[in-house]
Amino acid sequence: MSDPERFEFAFAPSYERAARPFGITPKSAWVSIDDVLFDARFGHWRVSTPLANITEVEVTGPYRFFKTGGPARLAITDRGLTFATNGDRGVRIGFRTPVPGLDRLGVLRHPELTVTVADIDRLVEVLTARTSAPH
Repeated sequence: MSDPERFEFAFAPSYERAARPFGITPKSAWVSIDDVLFDARFGHWRVSTPLANITEVEVTGPYRFFKTGGPARLAITDRGLTFATNGDRGVRIGFRTPVPGLDRLGVLRHPELTVTVADIDRLVEVLTARTSAPH
């Protein structure tokens, strides 16, 4: 098994100020991928799933601050989850089986997660290479 590849989030100053009260800092937010597992941490929130559960990878953005700034955000329309640290662009990751992430009990499950890492192109490359997900 190879060492995990880690992706830091790209924090815009306004997003960093809005996230800090929720325990989200550059030290507590990252995405890690190894040979079998995708793991995203965003302060107290976490999404972890086997790579085999990833079905789609897509670059998205831009985002409105009032919809994405601060804590982890739930899309009411589709239960998608967003870990955003800037409004420019991110990677939307779709899951075959919805995953827990917002609530600690895992009652609410999410069909997708959007993350705003610093190296978007590399994250897409790694996910595409290690899964059968189109991009």
